[in-house]
Amino acid sequence: MMTTFSDIERLTRAYADARSELSERVQALQDELEAARRRRLRGIKEAVARAADAHAALKAAIESAPELFQKPRTVTISGIVVGYRKMRGELSWDDPASVVRLIRRHYPDRADALIKVTEVPVKSALAQLTAAELRRIGVHVLEAGDQVLIKPADGDVDKVVDALLRDAEADA
Repeated sequence: MMTTFSDIERLTRAYADARSELSERVQALQDELEAARRRRLRGIKEAVARAADAHAALKAAIESAPELFQKPRTVTISGIVVGYRKMRGELSWDDPASVVRLIRRHYPDRADALIKVTEVPVKSALAQLTAAELRRIGVHVLEAGDQVLIKPADGDVDKVVDALLRDAEADA
């Protein structure tokens, strides 16, 4: 049996109706979540303030008595680990070119290990080449050609709906 354009129209309408129902349900859920958020927000903000105050008081107490955390350096009380830990530290520099120059001057024998040199093709520039030129340099174009397009022409809730549909397709 051959598919006709009227079959495509009928199936598109069915998909649009199903998607519309899904959008309405997602919008209803978002409305309920927003209403719940508004109802609970004041209490949450108060709880955040209390937790921040309690955290600050606990931190001040630990900082005022480091001798309590010599051995062991940490303890768990009421499900919270408190004490001291050794931080790794983070390396930073203002001018990478200056660091590279100084490495080459002071540690030339270790420069290969201390300096990273990268050469990678520039995709945006390669995209300007013809298919023949790309083949000549060993570049393959993936997923080119026609692909089925089914895309709604509407708005915001669609991002959530699309994510749900992608999840459903992934599960299938």
